[in-house]
Amino acid sequence: MSNPHRYRITVTPIEADGLPCTGRCTIEFEQRSPRNWMRELEGMQRQLSCTEAASAVVAAGLLETLAASARNDAHLLAALQPELGGLVTKLQALRDVQQ
Repeated sequence: MSNPHRYRITVTPIEADGLPCTGRCTIEFEQRSPRNWMRELEGMQRQLSCTEAASAVVAAGLLETLAASARNDAHLLAALQPELGGLVTKLQALRDVQQ
């Protein structure tokens, strides 16, 4: 599988006062994907809120990539692959409605 798109994902908790946490509390990692997540997000702007679209595309993309790399059928994420395929198809259909 070709993975031409590369993303940096950063997760930072927000404190009760609305400010980002301080110290070493950010999780940051890189992920490759054969899909163009930015194009998918742009295509869903009228169907979902920005937060909903970003959450759906990134979550599905991360899980799909991990499930595809699962080494055997006993791997937990391998069992998710059929459902993830359906979710990705639905997300792409939302994107295509906008184009």
